[in-house]
Amino acid sequence: MARVRLVNVTKRYGSVVAADHVNLDIAQGEFVTLLGPSGCGKTTTLRMVAGLIEPSEGEIYFDDQEVGHVPPNKRNVGFVFQSHALFPHLTVADNVGFGLSVRGAKKEFIQQRVKEMLALVNLSGYEKRMPAQLSGGQQQRVALARVLATDPQVLLFDEPLSSLDRNLRDQLKHSIRELQQKTGKTAIFVTHDQSEAFAISDRIFVMNQGRVEQGGTQVELYLHPQTQFVAEFLGSNNCLRGMVVDSEPTSGGAQRVAVEVGGRKLVARHPQPPPPGSPVLAYLRPENIMVLEPGSNGAANVVDGIVDRVIFDGSVVHLHVDTDVARLLVEVGGARRLELMASSGSRVRLGFDELTIVPAAPGAQALGHEAGAR
Repeated sequence: MARVRLVNVTKRYGSVVAADHVNLDIAQGEFVTLLGPSGCGKTTTLRMVAGLIEPSEGEIYFDDQEVGHVPPNKRNVGFVFQSHALFPHLTVADNVGFGLSVRGAKKEFIQQRVKEMLALVNLSGYEKRMPAQLSGGQQQRVALARVLATDPQVLLFDEPLSSLDRNLRDQLKHSIRELQQKTGKTAIFVTHDQSEAFAISDRIFVMNQGRVEQGGTQVELYLHPQTQFVAEFLGSNNCLRGMVVDSEPTSGGAQRVAVEVGGRKLVARHPQPPPPGSPVLAYLRPENIMVLEPGSNGAANVVDGIVDRVIFDGSVVHLHVDTDVARLLVEVGGARRLELMASSGSRVRLGFDELTIVPAAPGAQALGHEAGAR
């Protein structure tokens, strides 16, 4: 196990900046995920930690040792790639023991270690099978066993589940987390799939255009996004363009903020809101909007509208509602969703307690669902 630190790590390819002053501090035994879209710099960052790519500038530390110029075979990391990369002509046992045999370990030790690793990944009894006789999920578990056999101090995963179907991905992501917890290894996992990141991580770092936009726990990122990209990349969001009117402190330490949207004042909350007159993007999660009883004022913000479209999605129903401030996407679950199935064209009252606001850059364009101004 090791603490991993990246200090202003940058990678340039000519004029292209693939990773831009990345700073990470990963505790010993922690499971951290780098999350972002294709081309955001997450895999480049992972490969620099592994030593497969040399940084253009910055330092990488394993505990107190700077390893930026240490070759990969001297870093004692285990790297699990997107492809299983098993040797097709070797048995499962020989694949798992390959790294140990290259290091000159004794035959008896290799046999015992292979047995332990296959038990760890629930593949005991598969020693003599060939890779072609295994399913995709089993092959990936053999790849995990092979990496763990050499006892690396840091585990690195580069989208290891991307080639598998959804059911296998759901099973294996939890298996990977359980293995990491059993072994106590420091782990860095790369994915573009937020459901994977949310399910298995201690902390998540959202990357965009080579930079870390925001880091934190799942709850911190989802409930308190600090930038437009994070707010719109994680889950569904209604994006309302508005302007800060005023703010006042509350007992909880945050500021109660009044935001003007479409001629209406709506309540938001922010620890350090922009000054009055500042343009902001106000975000509202569809699942945080309540369908109120007619005439009810049971929320801090109340708007009336007409249901334009109803989409049934099994466990939830999605309503597209034209209100006096914007067109809002509303998500309703439970028994209430069935009552609203025939609500198209009906007038409804919506309520929500708070908006999440982030400063709006001049000319900023919404990345996800932007509520239509009325």
